[in-house]
Amino acid sequence: MTARTRLVTLAARCRPRTLRGRLSLVALTTAALVMVILTVVFNTIVRRHLQQQADDELRTRAAAVAATVDTRHHPVRVLETPDDAVLDTNVWIYAGSRLLEHPASTPPGATLTRTAADLAARGGRHCAEVTAGDPIRLCAEPVGAVRPGAGPAAVVVTAMDLAPYRSSADTLLIASLALDTTVLAGTYVLTRLAVGRALRPVRAMTEQATQWSVVASEQRFGAGDRPAELTRLGASLDELLDRIRAVLRHEQQLTRELSHELRNPLARITAELDWWQARPRSTVETRATHASISDAADSMRTICETVLDDARAGAHTVPGTTDVMVVLRRLTARLSAPGKAAITVTGPDPLVAGVPDALLERIVATLADNAQRYARTRVGIEASPGPDGIRVAVIDDGPGVPASFTADLFQPGRRADPADGHGGAGLGLPLARRLARSAGGEVTYDAGHAPGACFVAWLPAG
Repeated sequence: MTARTRLVTLAARCRPRTLRGRLSLVALTTAALVMVILTVVFNTIVRRHLQQQADDELRTRAAAVAATVDTRHHPVRVLETPDDAVLDTNVWIYAGSRLLEHPASTPPGATLTRTAADLAARGGRHCAEVTAGDPIRLCAEPVGAVRPGAGPAAVVVTAMDLAPYRSSADTLLIASLALDTTVLAGTYVLTRLAVGRALRPVRAMTEQATQWSVVASEQRFGAGDRPAELTRLGASLDELLDRIRAVLRHEQQLTRELSHELRNPLARITAELDWWQARPRSTVETRATHASISDAADSMRTICETVLDDARAGAHTVPGTTDVMVVLRRLTARLSAPGKAAITVTGPDPLVAGVPDALLERIVATLADNAQRYARTRVGIEASPGPDGIRVAVIDDGPGVPASFTADLFQPGRRADPADGHGGAGLGLPLARRLARSAGGEVTYDAGHAPGACFVAWLPAG
């Protein structure tokens, strides 16, 4: 692993993993950058201001000393004043290159004296800084009229120890750094608290959404008294929960429909096996039992394929055509059994519907099974062409549907009288209608038919 890769890996590990940590780090970095810029600018201005104060002080002293220098006569001479001791402290007076006075503590060959001489030789108002243990600031002030080609008549050079000024600047720098540290710490803490508080509703919404999605709850976030961003998040989560609930509802409905439709073939298989095992059977009877079990298994496979294909397609089944009468006769032969109402089929030949034969069989089988459950003696299946397609009516001579229940006939799980002893889960009719609609058809109930019940499947013509 290269050094660069190690640095990238280390940076990735050190980066905060939570949104609160990342926002706090961004706020801390931004505040640190601003504080550094402000601190540098502030201390630069302070140091320049202190230096300007020192220069003003030096020039003030130089002006006071210049008042004691007589440049009207030649040679230039220094007048005696009562406060000479104060004025002569750290002061050099030059007449041209001749040194008239200098501080007692700095002989002519000292570093400060040489620097003062250089400033005097330049002949103008100049300043220089020398480090002699402590930083020393020197400024030159011309005295008298400036003679052409010869410079001023005299030059006064004053010096000052900058240690107090530097100490003040250093103190301000330390104070500003301490203030920066305090501000940055406060910024980080307050940002974490503020972001944590701002994200608290998001965390609560996330936990609620997770809980609601597991139990398929009907509760939703709604608008609520939240910021605009959280309101939009709540709306998105509500849509997601609605989709999850729809998927769960569809899954439950599909499971119920499959169990409902597979019940009869499974019952046939069980009955055939029980009958075959009851006593020894001949070869012909065994073959008939095998054929019946095979037919029931094929029916189960057809049911699964039809229902699952419809669930995957969601809207329309793959188009196809089928001979209606062939499918109805085959279905009648399979549904006819001792102890059940007899089924008869009527209709013209040929009669072609624009749906696959498996789908037609499933629609009519569901209606016929429902009719056999309530019929007293017979069930009739009547097929005929109509102006809008093929009409297949399934009629029984049972008690019919109560008028108060007709509005709920095709609602999944609804039955007129669950305790009527006929069994069923209230899923057959809704499944038949949904399968018919997937092919562009419809299943309706003819409320005007009497006695008994009449369900009509309308299917597109082939």
